[in-house]
Amino acid sequence: MKLGCIGDDFTGSSDLANTLAKQGMRVVQYSGIPSRDADAGVEAGVVSLKSRSIDPVEAVAQSLKALEWLRAQGCSQFFFKYCSTFDSTPVGNIGPVADALAEALGADRVIVCPAFPGTGRSVFQGCLFVNDRLLNESGMENHPLTPMTDADLRRWLAIQSTFPVGHVPAQVVFDGAGAIKGALDAEHAAGKRHIVVDAIRDEDLMEIGDAAQDLKLITGGSGVALGLPRNFGCSPCTPDWQGQTGPVLVLSGSCSKATRAQVARHVTSHPAREILAEDVIEARITPAGMLELALGAGSLPLLYSSSDPDVVRAVQDRFGREEAANAIENFFADLAQCAVAAGVTRIIVAGGETSGSVVEALQIEDLTIGPEIDPGVPALRAGPNLVFALKSGNFGTEDFFSKAAGVLGP
Repeated sequence: MKLGCIGDDFTGSSDLANTLAKQGMRVVQYSGIPSRDADAGVEAGVVSLKSRSIDPVEAVAQSLKALEWLRAQGCSQFFFKYCSTFDSTPVGNIGPVADALAEALGADRVIVCPAFPGTGRSVFQGCLFVNDRLLNESGMENHPLTPMTDADLRRWLAIQSTFPVGHVPAQVVFDGAGAIKGALDAEHAAGKRHIVVDAIRDEDLMEIGDAAQDLKLITGGSGVALGLPRNFGCSPCTPDWQGQTGPVLVLSGSCSKATRAQVARHVTSHPAREILAEDVIEARITPAGMLELALGAGSLPLLYSSSDPDVVRAVQDRFGREEAANAIENFFADLAQCAVAAGVTRIIVAGGETSGSVVEALQIEDLTIGPEIDPGVPALRAGPNLVFALKSGNFGTEDFFSKAAGVLGP
């Protein structure tokens, strides 16, 4: 294995695996830390953790265990993948995990770049934009777990990290890999360890990749990984894929703007049932019962808990934030188990936390990467009779659910 990657959630890990596979690397996405060595021929391993919103101490411990396994596979470079909207709180978990990985690897110049122009995420003057809005004006300020209230990555990361934060501005990035490398060296000489690098175009990401050739650790969204495979002699290609026949089910636990629009579009032409947190907590519904209703209602059924931010806040105020979140995620996990037992072979999941709960509940060890459905979202095969699409809440066009079903199988 050449490139070792650690993702802080499952959809983000799929996004990263998709990027690397399109650029020609042989990639496997692992569910949690593997219990055995990687198969021969795997060039990039992506260890998917569910560490984005847990206690920072536990997030660090899990990430270091993942690093230990990846180092044992012979990796020469490492990538810490987090969301392209930098989902975190003032106490972490991006800063603490990046600090720990940098210390373990002796990395003194660590790129920080969540830019993903293909999905409207760009970094300019050290600030993160979502399309034409600053991050804290994009809707992410209402995220139920990691509300993003400051678009300045330097300022937000400095709160979380024990290391000084530097910056490479766009004007330098536009001058290419040599200029970027020189700026990284200058920031290191000035005592900066984590260095935010601007990027607004795919061309910028490719140049950053070239500049990162000799770095031990890179951190960011999947976009900045775009230029890494060619450092290992790889070139773009299309992954092999065999579609899966059989029943399909859509599960949505994301409350993002994009997912809510996808749900609204889907319910106009397909069967759908909403899962309310209070119904789950007070045991008025069961996973088996909801699944039976969904599968009997027609083609491409959707079960969703994707409420507006005000509704989510009201539920959290009533039952407690953790109890409400855990109740929904556990319900979706049980739903997935019931679905597979009932013969469902194609599962589409919206939301990083929900995707992690589903994959863990099904005890899936690894996923092979198929074709891209929408930017950042690949088709995934978990076994001979089971395929997935794991979608980050903010990704995908409004018709994503129908589109994903078509890519996953006939």
